[in-house]
Amino acid sequence: MNPSQNSTRRAFMQSTSAIAAALYVSGLPAAPATQEKLRIAVIGCGGRGGSNLQSVSSEHIAALCDVNANNLNKAAEQHTKARRNTDFRRVFDHPQEFDAVVVSTCEHTHAFATLPALQLGKHVYCEKPLTHSIYEARRIREAAATAGVATQMGTQIHAENNYRRVVELIQTGAIGKVSECHVWVGRAWGLQSQEESKAHGDIVSVQDRPANADPIPPELDWDLWVGPAPARPYNNVYFPGPKWYRWWDFGNGTMSDLGSHWVDLPFWALKLKAPKTIEAFGGPAHKELAPASMHARYEYAAEGDQPEVALTWYQGTHRPEIPASASIADWESGVLFIGDKGMLVSDYGRYKLLPEENFKDFKPPEPFIPASLGHHQEWIHACKTGDPTTCNFEYAGWLTEANHLGNVAYRVGKKLEWNAAEMRATNAPEADQYIQRAYRKGWSLT
Repeated sequence: MNPSQNSTRRAFMQSTSAIAAALYVSGLPAAPATQEKLRIAVIGCGGRGGSNLQSVSSEHIAALCDVNANNLNKAAEQHTKARRNTDFRRVFDHPQEFDAVVVSTCEHTHAFATLPALQLGKHVYCEKPLTHSIYEARRIREAAATAGVATQMGTQIHAENNYRRVVELIQTGAIGKVSECHVWVGRAWGLQSQEESKAHGDIVSVQDRPANADPIPPELDWDLWVGPAPARPYNNVYFPGPKWYRWWDFGNGTMSDLGSHWVDLPFWALKLKAPKTIEAFGGPAHKELAPASMHARYEYAAEGDQPEVALTWYQGTHRPEIPASASIADWESGVLFIGDKGMLVSDYGRYKLLPEENFKDFKPPEPFIPASLGHHQEWIHACKTGDPTTCNFEYAGWLTEANHLGNVAYRVGKKLEWNAAEMRATNAPEADQYIQRAYRKGWSLT
């Protein structure tokens, strides 16, 4: 191992130890003994929530909540002693009954289920994307720092070994100083052109908010499902998931969802936080629907030993223009790092150093980022011991803000100059409405 590799490994271990120490001395709240089962409240039991529930079922499931009675009843068949609720706000009426909360609601209610848990000093696992807006991400990140509890965002790819190996290669200088990064995904869920609909298959064909009402499914509490979003009649273009995913009022399309998985890799490897500028490209923004295809370019200032870097996100039919020596034809989705000594292309399960002939004798560093216990098990272990997690809300909060900024720039239609400390685009006051939105009467983040 060369000196730079040793230095990076020491820095990682020191950072990990510091996080662990901070968790141990926080005094909030006392972690249960490792052998004891964690008491978990699960908010959202269907779809992704059902998968998350299964992944934490080795612990004691103390409470179940879902606005869909079918999901709730199915989960209760396996956890007969769990308290059941339809309204997640009622879960927090009994804080003495649980130590931790798993949140798997739709994107627009993530913050509303997560914030009260943090304020009660409960450990939290929240499905990605962490929140629906930049303001909410900031509130959750700051609340988690105050609470000092174990947190984890549900970016399961983060636990895979391939990401760890790529981070080690980038941080030990395998391709030199990285000044450019491209992230692309093939998914095109959103407002599609006729060509995109033929190529990808649209979820729903409607292009404006429907005024008519469809019969509400008997198992669904529609008013609670809408929650803090603007009220509207029930229509089957929103439900069940993932139909809601592309409507601005409930989700943020592909950018915030898959960005949580794919932008995660350069965020981790390059230690990114807040960009200086953000500019997005694509067709005109629709007032109701996120785009199927677009791309967004972020510029990050130099920090420490990392030079200035430009990161570009692409979705749908938009693809990067890259050097001829870095063919990505076989990579439907991926991340390309461009350094001054070479390139690295990766997806969630493999990577390749480019040009290949330049790296035929290359020996990668000895692995120094420990293998994950598993994304859920890592969080459970942290709840019980105070050990750190790798996708905690400090890290996930910055990642979520950045992903949302791509959509904000797209909706505003101009290059944004971002002041992270003040949480505003200094040259675009019209962006404020997308950074923090008004909530429906009866809903607030307090």
